[in-house]
Amino acid sequence: MKGRFGSFTIDTEARRLTRGQTDVHLSPKAFDLLTLLLERRPSVVDKADLRKVLWPGVHVVDASLSNLVTEIRGALDGDQPGTSAVRTVHGVGYAFGGDLTALGPAPRGEQPRVASCWLVWKERALPLIVGDNVIGRDGSCAVWIDAGGVSRRHACLRVPAEDSSETVTVEDLGSTNGTYVQGRRVRGVESVQHGARLRLGDATLVFRARASEAATRRIRRDP
Repeated sequence: MKGRFGSFTIDTEARRLTRGQTDVHLSPKAFDLLTLLLERRPSVVDKADLRKVLWPGVHVVDASLSNLVTEIRGALDGDQPGTSAVRTVHGVGYAFGGDLTALGPAPRGEQPRVASCWLVWKERALPLIVGDNVIGRDGSCAVWIDAGGVSRRHACLRVPAEDSSETVTVEDLGSTNGTYVQGRRVRGVESVQHGARLRLGDATLVFRARASEAATRRIRRDP
């Protein structure tokens, strides 16, 4: 199973939980418990059933299970203040407290095309794809930026196909603090050039682009 909830992505086969590009570490038993609750959502899972699955043939006290719940909440509950990833149903058991969006490979022939441009943030290269690249704090964004002042869906960089005469553009998505290019606030849709500095909240990103082969051929044909 592979899915997304809040700003987290889980891949149960790879036993990997991430928030954006950052791994979130859970003990093996806590990961198993989270997986079980996700698989049986939105149903409440009885405590006795959970103990049978997590500790088959072994008698454990209630605290062993509640400790795992506490571990999961500690890792996930900061994502959406006031909500809990694991819901307690007193006298019965636990249930997953959110929505899961199933993820899977794109249909054959529809894989996103990686563009020959990227953003640089904190000395990391963040590759872009041809089409819309939403930038923000939400884990579902193509470019995940976890920084102060960045909205969940802050801005969108639109990258045209390499054989297109169009340029890369940026558009603010109604963010709280605005999007700035070279110190100037973006209003509407504006072009972005190689080396441009984009500011979103407290984050400053630099746009980089390689010259396409088509552009190189045009330059070589010029007298």
